[in-house]
Amino acid sequence: MKNYTSFSQVKGDLEKGVVTCSQLVAYYLDRIESENNHLNVFLEVFDESALKRAEAIDLKIKGGSAGKLAGFVIGIKDLFCYQDHKMTCSSRILENFESQITATCVQRLLDEDAIIIGRQNCDEFAMGSSNESSAYGATLNPLNSAKVPGGSSGGSAAAVAADMCLASIGSDTGGSIRQPAAFCGIVGFKPSYSRISRYGLSAYASSFDTVGTLTKSVEDAALLTEVMAGPDQNDSTSFSEPAPKFTQSLGTTTSELKIAVIPEMMNSEVLESDLKEDFEEVIGIASETGHKFFETEFPFLEYLLPTYYILTSAEASTNLSRYDGVRYGLRTSEDENLEMLYKKTRTEGFGDEVLRRILLGTQVLTSSYQEAYYKKAQKVREKVKQYTAKILENYDFIMTPTTPTTAFDLGEKSQDPLEMYLSDILTVQASIAGFPSISIPYQKRSKMPTGIQIMGRNFEEEKLLKFANSLSLDIAN
Repeated sequence: MKNYTSFSQVKGDLEKGVVTCSQLVAYYLDRIESENNHLNVFLEVFDESALKRAEAIDLKIKGGSAGKLAGFVIGIKDLFCYQDHKMTCSSRILENFESQITATCVQRLLDEDAIIIGRQNCDEFAMGSSNESSAYGATLNPLNSAKVPGGSSGGSAAAVAADMCLASIGSDTGGSIRQPAAFCGIVGFKPSYSRISRYGLSAYASSFDTVGTLTKSVEDAALLTEVMAGPDQNDSTSFSEPAPKFTQSLGTTTSELKIAVIPEMMNSEVLESDLKEDFEEVIGIASETGHKFFETEFPFLEYLLPTYYILTSAEASTNLSRYDGVRYGLRTSEDENLEMLYKKTRTEGFGDEVLRRILLGTQVLTSSYQEAYYKKAQKVREKVKQYTAKILENYDFIMTPTTPTTAFDLGEKSQDPLEMYLSDILTVQASIAGFPSISIPYQKRSKMPTGIQIMGRNFEEEKLLKFANSLSLDIAN
């Protein structure tokens, strides 16, 4: 079976009778079987339920009643609830936990006859930039197994890049979709915060966590977002307005646009020279089609990572306090008293990176440090959001490289948290501000792919996706 690069190709072959949903699922299951033991991408494969569902959807296609995603085979990050299926957040503390509900975004995909093929490895509780903090072992980059796939949605990105599924659903808190997409050479899309309901997504940092997509094309990112987006009564933070039809404008002509480039990011000492040259080449390609690029200052670059890690760690400390060994998940056998039960269960159940962030978050929330760190970080976050919005009042988009480096070696940064955190330096601005951002792949000088990141105005994903699709096609040509 051919390697499909978009759902429109799958749909065309389904309509022609060239392939069936059952054959598609069988193909992807075969790909998983042949590659997964080596790459450690899927923690669990839903082979029986996926095949059974495929058979039922084949009948719906014959009867003319199939949904718009019939035949779309999708993997989900191990942070999403799928009723009667396991969900562990790649952590020992939730081992063998079975979901009692289905996440809203997953349910909306199922309602349109998508097929969920399995749950994918990730950094534990989405805390990491390399997929090495999973309790179930690191995922390897399918393009070079000596490299990391990025994180925290590393398994989700690797699955798409290795053709184990057509797309994956991930979460992005500070770059967790866009960074692994760049490392694996695919498209990673983070919509505006709250565009897609977070109900059924295990929380890391609730005011940052955003549901998004990892796909082979911008077209598929637009389609999946269109299906998943919209208000949800189960999530009071979800955006109250219905989502536009993101797919309708993708093929229309893109007018000349004004795009901001931030010199502070381009001149950062952590940005590899090859990536800077690749980025400048993409600017040249876009300029040939009439788009205009302008340098604009962003004076908060040095504050982005401290602000992000203070606030997300504080929220993680609060969100993860519910995992205590009493109600579900891991429970230590040494429980001479309740306090010791809590302490030993959490020490045994959480990995080093999660413990590090819980401790940091707890510290900045104490009365002694809250004013000096947490409240100050909240003020900086507001300034970053206001300044980013001000830039986007004058320009259509902000464009940067997605990451400062290409995929690094396994183990290269795992012993140095500060070095690892620098992987997020170019992606956290959109997360702090809550604005939509997409990474599209590009590779010229480096042996591994890189990404071009485009950030747009809040809740203007339609315009962002249209330009990203146009630019990706120009790059490919």
